[in-house]
Amino acid sequence: MGGGFRSVNVRLRKELGLFANIRPIKSFEGVKALHKDVDLIIVRENTEDLYIGKERMIDENKAESIKIITREASEKICRYAFQMAKDLNRKKVTLVHKANIMKLTDGLFLESGRKVARDYPEIEFEEMIVDAMSMKLVQFPQDYDIIVAPNLYGDILSDLAAGLIGGLGLAPSANMGEDIAIFEPVHGSAPDIANKNIANPISAILSGVMMLKHIGELEAATKIERAVSATLKVEGNLTKDLGGCQGTKEFAEKVIERIT
Repeated sequence: MGGGFRSVNVRLRKELGLFANIRPIKSFEGVKALHKDVDLIIVRENTEDLYIGKERMIDENKAESIKIITREASEKICRYAFQMAKDLNRKKVTLVHKANIMKLTDGLFLESGRKVARDYPEIEFEEMIVDAMSMKLVQFPQDYDIIVAPNLYGDILSDLAAGLIGGLGLAPSANMGEDIAIFEPVHGSAPDIANKNIANPISAILSGVMMLKHIGELEAATKIERAVSATLKVEGNLTKDLGGCQGTKEFAEKVIERIT
């Protein structure tokens, strides 16, 4: 932290043009969580904002980081969110910003969202300042369908939202480009618990489900998804991060047993 090389994932997203990070947040029966009946999707812009990593030391006591927001990228991610809402029969898109303070950068993102929203009159459009969004998500996550946000806010809010349903072990994600996609757990790598058989494999399994849906293998995706849900419903099947005692391999084997 605070040194070394930048994230490999960030480099991959930039090099491969993976402009959209899709993070579904959905409750599972059998998992103790702060909320039930949560079913929302966070659509995060993936290529710019503070994540471009343009920083410098002005002097030994002052550092500067540059935030880049472009009209092209903003309209692209907002259109992706609205089209997803249309394709999935979702009713509302909520755009997250801090345009009350960052009037030029976040103002441009907000302006782009308003423009795209006019092309989708059948979908409700809502604007939400990021700090208010954080509170609303904790209080009433069931009120949201699709949330579209710039890079940094989308990253923070998706971790917050995962905490509402039981943790990052339940959160899959997809990085989408024009003709390339990469699927990964929201939590990324976890070298500190490697080879200890304690990692929750659900987020990795569900990322695989997202990949299968993307390539049109809907039957296989549905079978695996149902098997995960069925496994979680059985008492004693939870992994350690969810308050249970199952290891990575043991839980995965229980899922495999239920794939029919």
